[in-house]
Amino acid sequence: MAQFRPQAISMTRESIRDYEVERYGVKSEFKTERFKTYAELKKALPRILSEHIGDTPVTTIRSRRGHWGEWFEKWIILDGKPTIIKKGWQ
Repeated sequence: MAQFRPQAISMTRESIRDYEVERYGVKSEFKTERFKTYAELKKALPRILSEHIGDTPVTTIRSRRGHWGEWFEKWIILDGKPTIIKKGWQ
């Protein structure tokens, strides 16, 4: 089983600016942050959601113990707190 670090994919003003000015190595307007554990990602999620701009929700990707593949969750702020709107295997 491939274990990889949990990551959050979001769009920020800085990531869009870097993409528009064609900064070296930037191929997308989305920013990817990697964390050691899912608990660390969940602690940083309110900050990530507050920095996020755009119509798309913030996506988190992680592996789950004992399973193959990648588990994804799509997050938005609903009533002032982070909420999952969609989740599943990809």
